[in-house]
Amino acid sequence: MHFRPLHALLAAAFLCAAPAALATEQTDDMVTPSAATEAPSAWVTLGTVGGPQPVANRNEPANLLLVGNDAHLVDVGDGAATSMIRAGVQYADLRSIWISHIHFDHIGGLFGVLGLRLQTRTETPLTIYGPPGTQEIVDGLLAAMQPSARSGFGVPGEQSIDPAASITVRELDDGDVVNLGSDTVRVANNTHYSFEAGTPEEEYYRSLSFRFDLADRSIVYTGDTGPSEAVTELARGADMLVTEVIDLEHTMRRIRANAQNMPSPVVEQMRQHLSTHHVTTDDIGRMAQAAGVGQVVVTHFAGGANSSATGLARYVAEIKVHYDGPVQVANDMDQF
Repeated sequence: MHFRPLHALLAAAFLCAAPAALATEQTDDMVTPSAATEAPSAWVTLGTVGGPQPVANRNEPANLLLVGNDAHLVDVGDGAATSMIRAGVQYADLRSIWISHIHFDHIGGLFGVLGLRLQTRTETPLTIYGPPGTQEIVDGLLAAMQPSARSGFGVPGEQSIDPAASITVRELDDGDVVNLGSDTVRVANNTHYSFEAGTPEEEYYRSLSFRFDLADRSIVYTGDTGPSEAVTELARGADMLVTEVIDLEHTMRRIRANAQNMPSPVVEQMRQHLSTHHVTTDDIGRMAQAAGVGQVVVTHFAGGANSSATGLARYVAEIKVHYDGPVQVANDMDQF
């Protein structure tokens, strides 16, 4: 890509901290690393509350996996683009995005990430992994970016960039294995959905959990799930389990307070969804103990959390009724 002088100045200002571009050769199941994957990994909880109701002190679900100089977003809720920069990661460092399922609280920040990649002239290859439906969503977002891409910086003679040029999407299903450089990601279908058996919805939609087997440790991310033997098996022997949680009664109180005109049948439907498609502290403790994980990190408070010191301490104590390892409750921008 050749820039006019103004473009060069703008690009340099945006990308001065970025590493050299990746080689462009990739396969559908390989993200080419820019640095040796033997480097220590870090997991940053960029957003720790589940939607759909926003809260003032926590962003929506997003996580950052750092392996050497490479960055990977794991879910990309609203605010992920800004939080990623707060964590010290530039868009050119981003190698992949992993979407657990297509509820809006987990994908609401994707447009921001893709759009700001375009605006900062980031052309390093990016692979987006997710369940069925991910390709359609990304195609729609890239189409929505075309007017901005054509307008550029508004300078006469500017050469526009195709926002789709460096983006690859791979849709995943239960049992898939992806090579992430020399590391491995394993995929399991969980129980966040319970469509009627044999329906088109049951055949198509997936909610996924991921296991990242890295050089220095293994990390399992539940995404949103109800109690699931498949997730417990995926987590077996992992060093760290990053899990969602629901405080059902606290959540139902918030729903009633914020949606006082919601019909009773809808409220009951919400309760059924929340109680069967998410995990409680009791569920987490049993799962972590059965899987023999090294530590538990609690994030994605479905519907919100009792964020007082007493409330968060109660969550830890309830998990440890069944699990004898260390438990930590994550805040936004915590690093593990």
